Amino acid sequence: MAGLLTHAGVELTAAPRALLTPTDVARLLADHGLAPRRSAGQNFVVDPNTVRRIVASAGLSSEDEVLEIGPGLGSLTLGLVEVVRKVTAVEIDAGFVAALDEVLAGIDNVEVVHADALAADLQELVAGRPVRVVANLPYNVATPLLFRLLATPAVTDAYLMVQREVGERWQARPGHPLYAGVSAKLALLAEAKVELSIPRSVFHPVPNVDSVMVRVTRRDDAPAPVTYRRLAALIDAAFSQRRKTLRNTLRSVADAERLAAAAVAAGIDLGARAETLDVEAIRRLDAALGDDATSAADAT
Repeated sequence: MAGLLTHAGVELTAAPRALLTPTDVARLLADHGLAPRRSAGQNFVVDPNTVRRIVASAGLSSEDEVLEIGPGLGSLTLGLVEVVRKVTAVEIDAGFVAALDEVLAGIDNVEVVHADALAADLQELVAGRPVRVVANLPYNVATPLLFRLLATPAVTDAYLMVQREVGERWQARPGHPLYAGVSAKLALLAEAKVELSIPRSVFHPVPNVDSVMVRVTRRDDAPAPVTYRRLAALIDAAFSQRRKTLRNTLRSVADAERLAAAAVAAGIDLGARAETLDVEAIRRLDAALGDDATSAADAT
């Protein structure tokens, strides 16, 4: 392999290859009889400068291995292989796998896997080796995919393209209009931060919304899986009816007397709504509820 080069401030493991343009994407789709499926959230980046911008901002090195979910036609993949040791690209659509075989022909540091990332054993797929995730996630399954990635020990961190509102909801904190149960559950496991804005004009087809790149970094104090499931059940109960107070939404967790005592111990106002609860408050309430919280999680 060629010696190390530099590009946009990062090291390259091979000489740069031409990235896909709108003309390339149109030809590939026509040649392979393919069409983006809006129902599956398929929108392909067709601007080489945007790909370079994403790859440069991801903070990758020549020692990294990357897991890419939903490579589509390989627009981002071509940018990644220039920089990292290896890319494992997981694509669910057999038609796009065939197109990827053409686009990535002759590149020896990429492996295309035909699989559903929501069903495949991702830990086994990367042979348990530490991987960083960089991906343009299919919009309709972005959040389930994120939580699946965080449940995979081999995944060290992630840099993900999603719809702007989805990314902003991931990073939202108490008091923000977009703060929701998914925000709280994600905050238990990781820190999400929107880092780049991606205009809709760089995609084919052009979506109705803009996108963002979100950096997701694991928390050092993330709860163990059993504890997380209990906390997630508590969050689901709290956010089950956003217009109601915690006194009402948490009735399924414990009886009124036990809930009142736990709220006092945790320093929580049951007259408030779920969007006031941060991660530490949720942890305190869970600890104060003790066995009641465990029973609620098991029932869920």
